[in-house]
Parts: sequence; C-alpha cells; structure tokens
Amino acid sequence: MTVPQKVFRIANELLQTEKAYVSRLYLLDQVFCARLLEEARSRNSFPVEVVMGIFANICSIYCFHQQFLLPELEKRMEECREDIESLELIATAAEHSNAAIRKMERMHSLLKVYELLGGEEDIVNPTNELIKEGHILKLSAKNGTTQDRYLILFNDRLLYCVPKLRLIGQKFGVRARIDVDGMELKETSSLNVPRTFLVSGKQRSLELQARTEEEKRDWIQAIQATIQKHEQTLETFKQLISEDETPPNSPGCELGRRAPTPIREKEVTMCMQCKEPFNALTKRRHHCRACGHGSPASPAPHPNTPQRRRSILEKQASVVAENSVICSFLHYMEKGGKAWHKGWFVIPENEPLVLYIYGAPQDVKAQRSMPLIGFEVNLPEPGERVDRRHAFRISQSHLCWYFSPETEELRQRWMEVLSRAGRGEEGKGPPSILEADEDTEAEAT
Repeated sequence: MTVPQKVFRIANELLQTEKAYVSRLYLLDQVFCARLLEEARSRNSFPVEVVMGIFANICSIYCFHQQFLLPELEKRMEECREDIESLELIATAAEHSNAAIRKMERMHSLLKVYELLGGEEDIVNPTNELIKEGHILKLSAKNGTTQDRYLILFNDRLLYCVPKLRLIGQKFGVRARIDVDGMELKETSSLNVPRTFLVSGKQRSLELQARTEEEKRDWIQAIQATIQKHEQTLETFKQLISEDETPPNSPGCELGRRAPTPIREKEVTMCMQCKEPFNALTKRRHHCRACGHGSPASPAPHPNTPQRRRSILEKQASVVAENSVICSFLHYMEKGGKAWHKGWFVIPENEPLVLYIYGAPQDVKAQRSMPLIGFEVNLPEPGERVDRRHAFRISQSHLCWYFSPETEELRQRWMEVLSRAGRGEEGKGPPSILEADEDTEAEAT
C-alpha cells in the first residue's frame, strides 16, 4: 500500500467518525429532545423550560455539522477518490478532518460547561475556547474569610461562579464576568494570607486563594497565557488598521480599563479621599462620614457589567414573520402521538433551512427549532389515519411529523417550501401568508 493510500484510509476513518457524530447529534436533537418535549407538553411530567435549557444549543450544533461540516468532508473525500495519487488533496482532507475533530472536542467542552451553568451564559460558539475550569477560594473584601467558588476561563472572558442547587441540572450560577480585554493579574501572597492572586478587569476585581501552590501556579500560567494571546491578537489588528491611539504612558490611559482593586475592611483605617480616620465603633466603612466618599470596599456594581446574551431561540415571532419564506398556523403531531397541537410556524429568510415553532405570533421566544435538510415531504400513506384534512408529513430516518394547515392552498405552499429545504435549496419561496390563514388575525389580536 502506497503512502497516499494509507493517508487516504486515515482520512476516510476520520470521515466515518464525523458521520457517527452527526448520527448521535441527530438522536439528541431529533429523537431525545423531541420525545422529552412531547412528554412535557402532553403529560406535564416536568417543565418544558427544563428540557429547553438542557437542549438549548443542540439544534444549532446538529445543523452546523449536518449541513456544513459533513458535506464538505464528503466532498473532499470524493475529490480524493478521483485522484488517489494526489497527496496534496489527501493531506488537505486529513487536515480538514483533524480540524473537525478539534472543533468537536471544543464543542463538547463548551456543552459540558453550558449544562453546568444551566444555559445562563451563551458560550456555545465556534469562536469560544475553554481554557481552564476548577474550584477556587474567594477572599471576602469585608473580613478576609474564604468562600468556595468556581472559575471558568475562556479565551475572551473569566466567569466567576457560585454553587447553585435550585434548578435541575444547574450546578453553578454566574456571579461576575470579567473580559480578558483589559484584564490584569497580580500576585498578592503574604505570610498571613498565602497562595493568593488578584484578577482585575473592566467589570470587577477578585482576590482569589488557591488550595495549593501548584494550583496557584496553574491558574496564573493559564490566565497570563490567555492575556498575552489576546494582546498579541489586538496588536496585530492595530497594525492592520493603523488607527491613531493614545500614547501608552499618557495620563489617564488606564482610566476605566479595569474595576478598582478591592481592599478588605479590616485593612482600611481612613477615607481614601479626605484621610479622616474611621470611628473604631463604626461597623460599616463603605462611606466616610466626613466627606461622603466611599471606601474601596464599596459594593456598588460597575456600570460596564454586561447583560445576559440572548439564546438562539429568542427570536421575536412577529419580527421573524416580517422577513420569512413562509409562515402560518399549523396543527402538528409527531408520529405515534395521541393528540394534535396548534402552533405558529416560521421559516426565516436568513435561515431558509430551519423551521421555528412558536405557540403564537406574539411570542418573543420560539419553543424549538428544527433543521430541515434531509427531510422528505409526502402525503400520508393510505394506511395512516391522521384524522385531519389537508394533512401531510415530513420524515427523515425514523423521525416523522404530521402537519395540517387550514386550506389546501396552504398545504401546497408548505409542501413546496419544505421539499426545497429538505434538498438543501435556499431559493426564495412564496411570500409570507399571514393573510392566508383565516383565523390568524383573530388569534393574533
């Protein structure tokens, strides 16, 4: 066997790995998630929100691998089969496969952290990279006591988390987020308080304590490396755009780059503005009685604290419908289901291969989304009793859904658009049909 043939065989094994991964994503999104949602809605065994929190991003991951990554790998491998002596093509295919595996590993890590946080932080993104995570001790700025906390370091942010036991599946809640941009790291160890270091950024400053010297060293190395990589990226970008910038040593250039460094109350004896000593009997030292200025331990939140990022399902139905390939009310039922349900269905123009399902046109968040590539559209078979007029079905492997619009015209339009989406065609479909559904206006008001 020649070297190119060996490389081709390795690349083909990687392709089969990707195919197996896509099939597992299919089970997660199209089978497990769908069945759990049906169970939650039909029997109220558990809240729908819990299922949506667990599977919030699995649809987009499945869509990315099935619609983009896997077809590209298959295309490359087909090219390699036509010229098995072309080492360059084979090497390219192997490189793409290795990159795909690395992306899958990164995505698995992000999904694991996403579940730990109960979907509180939208981190499942191809640009995000998990650097390090683990338990750490937080030193109280008030009295110096320690509290168990959890740190999660990404390439662009540091999440400071606290244990949380209220929600199913959620282990930690995000207490603070510090951007890597503008972040600074200092060692603050002393004889009285060993193994400590200070992380300060735009949003907040944290004094942390490791349990061992090795743990402290690992965290410092990871954070420093992340900061350096970010600064190198910024420097490259600045050189490309050649913008005028404030000289690095000019007065005030650091103002606003990071939050004030916290100082424990027992270490503060006077106001930092007027130097008036604090009364020994005063317990709260957040504000000076002489001048009114706050001490460095003031707990006021920093104005630059970012808001929570929106999830992929937070698309307002009315806005999506204004720019859609098709939208209307449909009755729907999964094969094997016992009852029909009614929902507002939309295929956006900017995502013509994804179907969004809402409870009503006024909703600001979709109940779920469904990638359409690979689905076949047919009329029910003679032996199938669907008990509704104008019904049709879409099916893929063992998954089958029945839909029933109000009119025959609507059925023809939906079947045409869904058939085209199932083949991966992104062409412009018929106009939005808000007016076509006779009860749309009545239910919308």
